[in-house]
Amino acid sequence: METTAHESLPVGAGPLTLHGLSVEGVNQCVHCGLCLAYCPTFSELGTEMDSPRGRIFLIKSLAEGRMSLGDSTVRHLSLCLDCRACETVCPAGVPYGRLIEAAKAEIEHRQPGGPVRRLFRWLNFGLLLGHPRLLALAASGARFYQASGLQRLARRTGLIRLLPGTLPAWDALLPPVPAKSERVPPPSVTPAEGPRRARVALLTGCIQSVIFGAHNHATARVLAKNGCDVVVPEGQGCCGALNAHGGDHARAVAMARTTIETFERARADVVVVNTSGCGAHMKAYGHLLADDRVYAERAGRFAASVRDLAEFLASEPLRGPLSPVPLTCTYHDPCHVVHGQKIKSEPRQLLAQIPGLRIVELNESDWCCGSAGIYNLTQPEMATRLLHRKVGHVLATGAEAVVTANPGCILQIQAGLEAHNATVRVMHLVEILDRAYGGERERSRGEPERSRGEPERSRGEPERSRGEPERSRGER
Repeated sequence: METTAHESLPVGAGPLTLHGLSVEGVNQCVHCGLCLAYCPTFSELGTEMDSPRGRIFLIKSLAEGRMSLGDSTVRHLSLCLDCRACETVCPAGVPYGRLIEAAKAEIEHRQPGGPVRRLFRWLNFGLLLGHPRLLALAASGARFYQASGLQRLARRTGLIRLLPGTLPAWDALLPPVPAKSERVPPPSVTPAEGPRRARVALLTGCIQSVIFGAHNHATARVLAKNGCDVVVPEGQGCCGALNAHGGDHARAVAMARTTIETFERARADVVVVNTSGCGAHMKAYGHLLADDRVYAERAGRFAASVRDLAEFLASEPLRGPLSPVPLTCTYHDPCHVVHGQKIKSEPRQLLAQIPGLRIVELNESDWCCGSAGIYNLTQPEMATRLLHRKVGHVLATGAEAVVTANPGCILQIQAGLEAHNATVRVMHLVEILDRAYGGERERSRGEPERSRGEPERSRGEPERSRGEPERSRGER
């Protein structure tokens, strides 16, 4: 039976839960305040309830039944990015990511919103993310919307501004969708080149597969160059990360079970992930399914086999030969790599091995860019403030490209750079590695190179969120 704040036991009478999920970790917080200086929302707003310490107080009060889930409480909890920067610096080891996910699940359980919001969440979290074929169909619809000129017409005439809620923000971040022929997954097996290192299974993802499929192909090529037989399990879908971050706990659990079953059949040594949010979430399957008598042990084994792409490749020197990549770049740490998985030096180690590549350190490189799953769509104003902060630091480096390792970061930073009329590219780490291995020469003629931020792509100019700078392309 699920426990809500109103059903909680009296203070001190039993375990603390929200929506049936343990929030006992709140008792680890010693209220030292070390997290305050590292919290992006507290840095912007300066309010205690918009800091990790303040939100922990709210979560504990809800679980103990001392506070109701009012609009103010929901607003403070919903403004959390779940970037987990506080976890990195917390001396008490508070599992903040699990706490905020439990709180957001409680919000969705108790205050699901009006019919339009519920329908919107069901379409995205329930229908599209849960059914790869429907997601592919939606991608085809988005492709038609862009290729037919409807998107440009809607933006130039201002019709896009009439969409309800945060839908204009969704449209603003919609990247060019590749043609159906270019959204095919990598081969089911890509054989290793040279001495065999491992048999790895590759997560192709949900949004990643329909928007950034080129990154999956590049990942398979780079892994093969480094001695891996790369298996792409058939029938894989969403890992459930977006659902978990958005408070949709039940579907996140169901997707985790399906993912485990799918990858177990691949019989791989390691599961490699090239999207940071997915990797952090899959590494937490052991906790997510800890109370599941059927899946608990399997989830623990699976989680232990998951590796971020940079984490896996950096465990050995890159195998050569590597061609020069004459480029000046800077690196942005995705939150769920640096804070969720504690991976910071490995991407830089890989980049340092590429001839001709100059790396300029980015100020606040491990601060959230405002993407944070679907945060930039649900909280566009705060996301925009954080994006401008990130873009300002990027431009200060003078780099030609920003390298990162998460599709959400790529879309967010790319949109911010375009809003500043900057021509800086945004690239996935694997794109740089693939280029060093001659991947651009090997790439099939029709395969797109998505995240380069070419000006001629003309993403259009919808009305921006409050606080976002005016674009100067004249496409109003």
